Amino acid sequence: MFGPDICGYSTKKVHAILTKDGKNHLIKKDVPCETDQLTHVYTLIIRPDATYSILIDNEEKQTGSVYEHWDILPPKKIKDPEAKKPEDWDDKEYIPDPEDKKPEGYDDIPKEIPDPDAKKPEDWDDEEDGEWTAPTIPNPEYKGPWKQKKIKNPNYQGKWKAPMIDNPDFKDDPYIYAFDSLKYIGIELWQVKSGTLFDNIIITDDPALAKKFAEDTWAKHKEAEKAAFDEAEKKKEEEEAAKAGEDDDDLEDEEDDEKADEDKADSDAEDGKDSDDEKHDEL
Repeated sequence: MFGPDICGYSTKKVHAILTKDGKNHLIKKDVPCETDQLTHVYTLIIRPDATYSILIDNEEKQTGSVYEHWDILPPKKIKDPEAKKPEDWDDKEYIPDPEDKKPEGYDDIPKEIPDPDAKKPEDWDDEEDGEWTAPTIPNPEYKGPWKQKKIKNPNYQGKWKAPMIDNPDFKDDPYIYAFDSLKYIGIELWQVKSGTLFDNIIITDDPALAKKFAEDTWAKHKEAEKAAFDEAEKKKEEEEAAKAGEDDDDLEDEEDDEKADEDKADSDAEDGKDSDDEKHDEL
């Protein structure tokens, strides 16, 4: 399986899955894919020397060895399971400084002290309220539990690693690059947006031919596609801006209508008041 995989916000990569003996092997490298809405060309090249290249738009994005970047075969070398770390191996990079001593009385420093600014309330009654004690505050002299400083270990030997030996289960495959079962083309697709098109698919043993095929198809139209896409996006933005303006106008009209209704209601109420006053005058 080969091609881009975009799912949500986290998955945006090129899949390169090689199948051998009925088992799928994922590439161990993270190859980012394109995420815009334009057309792109993805190319996978596997060579007889077991090297490979992944190209996007005819530009190499990843290359290496099939042996190293897929776990198709067991590793050639493994850690010696019989090896043991020597008892006198010193793998501590830092050690306590023997010259650093804890100051006298350090443990006697309290974490909190009575607030020197606190005053006994004037209405405090010792007989009824008990003996007054000042509230406590953090002690600025308290520095927490004492920790001895550390220094570089002069005897540090590094992290111990078991020596590597030949893997007895490794058996080379001189045809690891060959996939004789590659006879059909299928597209695995799951998406919630329409409009994706696939075309110009080629399988060949000539990388130069594949490159020229991409130049004769995708490359000839990429500039025109980009221009058409930009024009469509610009038109879309203009239409959205115009609609937003219409919505604002409608909102202003609604506010004007509401204001007019309020003014009319106030006017009617005032007319009614004047009429009542006239009736009282007549009486």
